[in-house]
Amino acid sequence: MTVRQPALSGTRALVTGAGGFIGSHLVEALVREGCEVVAFVHYRSDGSRGLLEQAPADVLKQVEFVAGDIRDAERISRACRDCDVVFHLAALIGIPYSYESPRSYVETNVTGTLNVLEAMRAHDVRRLVHTSTSEIYGSARSLPMTEEHPIFTQSPYAASKIAADMLATSYANSFDCPVVTLRPFNTYGPRQSARAVVPTIITQALSGGPVRLGNTSSVRDLLYVDDTVAAFTAAAVVDGVCGRTIHVGSGKGTSIADLARGILHRIGHDEYPIEEDPERVRPAASEVDQLICDPSLAAELLQWKPTIDLETGLDRTIAYITEHLGDYRPGDYAR
Repeated sequence: MTVRQPALSGTRALVTGAGGFIGSHLVEALVREGCEVVAFVHYRSDGSRGLLEQAPADVLKQVEFVAGDIRDAERISRACRDCDVVFHLAALIGIPYSYESPRSYVETNVTGTLNVLEAMRAHDVRRLVHTSTSEIYGSARSLPMTEEHPIFTQSPYAASKIAADMLATSYANSFDCPVVTLRPFNTYGPRQSARAVVPTIITQALSGGPVRLGNTSSVRDLLYVDDTVAAFTAAAVVDGVCGRTIHVGSGKGTSIADLARGILHRIGHDEYPIEEDPERVRPAASEVDQLICDPSLAAELLQWKPTIDLETGLDRTIAYITEHLGDYRPGDYAR
């Protein structure tokens, strides 16, 4: 059972990347906990707030929105003013696109993180929760993977996140900034785009198959988004975590092939073929084969454990995508 101490109620919290998958769920959870939430969303000319558009209306009316770009230091600094806690989730995350446009990943993920760190220093923010990724490890050298696992970058995206993590740690060490880094493994759930593997399997299955994927032998540690969010809210308030990096995952590995078969079975289409698409396979030296988390440090420091098993989480995600299938395109996984 997840335990959080003390409460976040009454705090003013800034969420960067608030219009993203995890960010939108985090904003919703913070509002429910009684926080005054500032949602930093990527500026769009049509005024869209990203995936927060799908949050309940009673949540949205309680949120202060700031549109901008994480690369804009002045904009981030103004958004940080008077905030008690900052959750930094804004990033470019699509691995395939990082091969095409590596500079944009450095500018967004590295410089953007620097801007957030400088802003939290300038405004004496009480706690910064910085978001890492399991992709920084490359393929596992030992399992399960602890926080001491060697770092090995296998994509420009991973390299940009390593640099961002090192900046966050350096600010904790150099300036005594109250920074904690969470390293989620593979979060999934409602609202996630078909760029990610769980939604693309579901979308292709609901659209009539076949299910075409990248490397189906890869193994991933899958965690439902509500559990990931619970780790973020815990990291914002517990003592003794500043300067630490903490894994957030289930501790269980599932191959992409088994995941696809399980989803097809739950949808009732076991007969659909599962095919590897060469266009969706990473370059050979960039393929990450296994990522399985050791979540014991999170249990110790955050008093956090997953509460939603894979079967329950998949059922919830299937139900959501079924209801919103018109918003998904089976080919989006390649983007």
